[in-house]
Amino acid sequence: MLMNRKKTMVTISGMTCASCAVSNEKELLKTKGILDASVNFAAKKAFVEYDADELSEDDVKKVIKDNGYQIVEHEEHSIKHKHAMVMENGGHEHASEDIKNNWQAFLWSAVFSLPLVLEMVYQIRAGKNILGIDQVMWLHLVLATFVVLLFGWRFHRMAFMQAKKFRANMDTLISLGTLTAYFFSLWAIFNGRESYLESAALIITFILLGKYFEAKSTGQAGEAMRKLLELGAKRARVVTEAGEKEVLVDEIKVGDVIVVKPGEKIPLDGIVLEGESNVDESMLTGESLPVEKKKFSSIFGATVNQDGVLKIKVMQIGEQTVLAQIIKTVEQAQSSKAPIQKLADKISGIFVPIVIVLAAISFIGWYGFSADFTKALINAVAVLVIACPCALGLATPAAIMVGTGRGAKQGILFKNGESFERAKDISMIVFDKTGTLTKGRPEVERVFVNPGFNFSKDKILKIAGSLAKHSEHPLSKAVADYIHKKNIAPVDMKNIKEERGKGISAVCEEHGTKLLLGNRKLLEDNKIDTTWAQDILESEEFQSGTKLFVAHGNETVGAIAVADELRNEAKEALGKLKKMGLKIGMMTGDSKKTAEHIAKALEIKDVRAEVLPSEKANEIKRLQSIGEKVVFVGDGINDAPSLVQADLGIAMGSAQDIAKEAGQIILVHNNLKKVVEAVAVSRLTFKTIRQNLFWAFGYNVVAIPLAMAGFLNPIIAAGAMAFSSVSVVLNSLRIYRK
Repeated sequence: MLMNRKKTMVTISGMTCASCAVSNEKELLKTKGILDASVNFAAKKAFVEYDADELSEDDVKKVIKDNGYQIVEHEEHSIKHKHAMVMENGGHEHASEDIKNNWQAFLWSAVFSLPLVLEMVYQIRAGKNILGIDQVMWLHLVLATFVVLLFGWRFHRMAFMQAKKFRANMDTLISLGTLTAYFFSLWAIFNGRESYLESAALIITFILLGKYFEAKSTGQAGEAMRKLLELGAKRARVVTEAGEKEVLVDEIKVGDVIVVKPGEKIPLDGIVLEGESNVDESMLTGESLPVEKKKFSSIFGATVNQDGVLKIKVMQIGEQTVLAQIIKTVEQAQSSKAPIQKLADKISGIFVPIVIVLAAISFIGWYGFSADFTKALINAVAVLVIACPCALGLATPAAIMVGTGRGAKQGILFKNGESFERAKDISMIVFDKTGTLTKGRPEVERVFVNPGFNFSKDKILKIAGSLAKHSEHPLSKAVADYIHKKNIAPVDMKNIKEERGKGISAVCEEHGTKLLLGNRKLLEDNKIDTTWAQDILESEEFQSGTKLFVAHGNETVGAIAVADELRNEAKEALGKLKKMGLKIGMMTGDSKKTAEHIAKALEIKDVRAEVLPSEKANEIKRLQSIGEKVVFVGDGINDAPSLVQADLGIAMGSAQDIAKEAGQIILVHNNLKKVVEAVAVSRLTFKTIRQNLFWAFGYNVVAIPLAMAGFLNPIIAAGAMAFSSVSVVLNSLRIYRK
């Protein structure tokens, strides 16, 4: 029986560290009916796929609530409502609210803690006792109680919720550390011993400050996503029988006609019916130059009309628009996990229990060594509060958030977190030729007549055009367009048969003669003499362009050279890739001569010509078998098997095909410079992930032993812990600047 599979994205409030994300993920995955779940600590979101016949979206939310966390209910997740929400209230108000709440909590905690700090420095005493305790100490006790129990309540609550399930997280460490210091101080005050109220209060204060900076910097990491959501237009001008009417974008239907004036955002995807203008598409493609639009041109929502009035027929709305697909792709990438993160998740899952054990060992060791209960306790508290699973949890998702955001801004879509890891060891980049290295708009360049037969150029074109009109192949379309421009009328055909990678054959209805249009392989398969064809292919004079041979009956009567112009940026882009240490290769179904002509112009040494689409993936395998880590760049449709087979697939797809493309990276704009940028962003992001993990591991490996050895005061330990996770996010933000 087929499952009713549905996906949802839930924003979670209350997650304080990586083990919170791991805990929620485990609870979701063990719930019957949930097929897949990924919880992103940096984005504070859960991405869940579930069987809608087994449970509802509310049931998914209940699992998270029962695990002790809150759901942000006001955030709508359909693209349509996202746009409306962003336009109405500025978007992502939850992130802003989180920053505001953390700042206010820190500020009040700092105000209440300030007298305790002054007492540490000046040893202030009032000299008047109440119940045998100095008045100032009573004040300090009240202030510390407010800080530890009120402002620190979030940590104690979550620690209790985790303890009920026999689990522990960062809140457990903070709660254990501060409550231990607080209750010991309470005992010490009434027994005339030295108290550590200031330690308990300042630990909470520093951690709240760290949470504020973490929320602020993590918010910056999601800046690109917010900007994407803010791109959509809020209102549109619809043409009705009564004239033009301004309506909300949500009210527009497919088929409606809208009018967009100069300077206005184009509300939705469609086709131009009337008018001409230049349109700024940089927000979707990363290309700074405007694109000329005229009648029948495709046009995309969120782009900006510059200098003409356009009348547009709406073709896509809601989640079908290009902007919506881009947002969806970015969200999916940010929800996915790079393989390297699995190690961090495993460590986060066992990190807190190990730290609690180390704190206990520290206490026992110090008490046994010095017989000083206070010293042993303070060192154990320092161990608890300096350990930081947050930095481990943020290391990968923070870098992926920034990397995917940076890519989206440049018109480069990373489909998953694995893309970044795949880019780290690549040694060779292989390009498909047609539509990738070339513009993909071939045109008839020359017509050849076989002197052995009495056929004119027009007759050869008539045969070729009559066959070509039955094929969707770009070369055939070039021939069909050419005879249409020349006003040559095609003849009717029957028994039409297209052979992929070879050409097309048919029988003329009027004369019953078999006709062919294709490459040399098609001639050979039909037992037609290829001597003249071979001469044309080998001739130095006729080197450029792909040769399509025209056969009439059993004879090759002529040929058509169809040339596809190189992309303007091709040579520069390939030069930059070579400087990055990558070998360059090219694969094409074209003849060897044509391939060599292109390769010579682009200085490519490794060329594979006359390769059928089905054979391209095998060529990638062959390169991999000799030790190459291969990136394949293709058009994303015909080259899907090769894109999947490659170690990293980059699809140069049109904007309409974003959601359908194979491969791990999609280029919204067909520009080879974007390939260079994609490789650079991939490498930089993975390098940042490794740096983050190194510092996160390194921090804990160094800090915990120092705390156990008694070199760190709990207050200093709390400050160090608070800023360790912030440093990871700040390091990730460097991706934007490089």
